[in-house]
Amino acid sequence: MTTDTKAPEQNKPWNRYQQLYVRYLSAILMDLTVINLFDEYWDAVVINSFSISLLAAILLQIMLQASIALEHHVGSFVQERAGAHGRKARVFSAWAVLFVSKLVILEALSFTFGDEVQFIGMYHGLIPFLTIVITMLAAEALMRWVYHALGRTTGAQPAQT
Repeated sequence: MTTDTKAPEQNKPWNRYQQLYVRYLSAILMDLTVINLFDEYWDAVVINSFSISLLAAILLQIMLQASIALEHHVGSFVQERAGAHGRKARVFSAWAVLFVSKLVILEALSFTFGDEVQFIGMYHGLIPFLTIVITMLAAEALMRWVYHALGRTTGAQPAQT
């Protein structure tokens, strides 16, 4: 979100904490929706309750953000030290960190929720889990794209309360 976003009820710019709150709340709600849709329509995903899926969505969002931050840090470190092959080294390190982080996240879900959250299938549920994560990231990207597209609409007026 940009810093020029206006809070309609106060008609002043949102501060950074408000922007982060709205960003992560919407991301968690999108993740919750994706998780529950997969739970409802795919037998490879089993979540015992809505409350557990909400907690799982929060844990997933926290761990995904941490893995992206780690990937950026490791990528910068590797690129600085790789010399002529810096770009290739950064791409490989990014792939490695992001892939391994998904294994860590899957294990964290298993440790935290036990049998309350199950991904069933090949490679101990890795394929259904990766499918959910990719869908979550795509849904979040689509949500951000729509948000920014609405902001670019010609003739758009600030909301009046």
